Amino acid sequence: MFNRPALFFVLTLVAFASTGFGWVNDQFATREPRYHLHPGDVLHVSYRYTPEYDTTVTVQPDGYATLPLLGEAKLGGLTLNEIHSQLVQKGSERLNDPEISLDLRSFEQPYYIVGGQVVRPGRFEIHGRITALRAVELAGGFAASGKETQILLIHPVNNVDGQTKLIDLKKVLNKHQLSEDPEIQAGDLLIVPKTRLAQIEPYVRLANAGFYLNPLSLGR
Repeated sequence: MFNRPALFFVLTLVAFASTGFGWVNDQFATREPRYHLHPGDVLHVSYRYTPEYDTTVTVQPDGYATLPLLGEAKLGGLTLNEIHSQLVQKGSERLNDPEISLDLRSFEQPYYIVGGQVVRPGRFEIHGRITALRAVELAGGFAASGKETQILLIHPVNNVDGQTKLIDLKKVLNKHQLSEDPEIQAGDLLIVPKTRLAQIEPYVRLANAGFYLNPLSLGR
């Protein structure tokens, strides 16, 4: 049987369906494969012709860092391309066609979480392409009580919202329906339940589903 936290989490998801917590559309949105900076990441900025502006900064807990010419700027949540565009735009106000290079010297290793009825629930780093089925295999496979046809995949959209999708890995194993085996992205949460989940909306509030922060107890 589910323990209380696990049962609460599942009932919360079912409640979202009945209360209509849903936004945008019924499809998993196209995901951005580029890395987005996080607090603690270390970024080196170099100017080819004006090395006096070279600097190395650490993204602070609030997502901000102070850079020459740009000043205090929010880097958390941005890609290197987005940061580069900001630096070139701001630098062009004082420099003639600045050539700027960015080097991400330290960053958070992308990871996903597998919880629920698998042999070894936990947090796993992403190395190369990982699908839902492969993620379950790396977690030791389905536990005896795991349900192959009702796998819940949650993908964070931002710090508040998460997209949800129910997938049927039994169709992948028996019928080779690859559409039921989506690629896992950084931050994804994959839950293998014991019992059938009710129809759920395609988005949930992560803040309300507080159990997201401790999914491993689903497997206890």
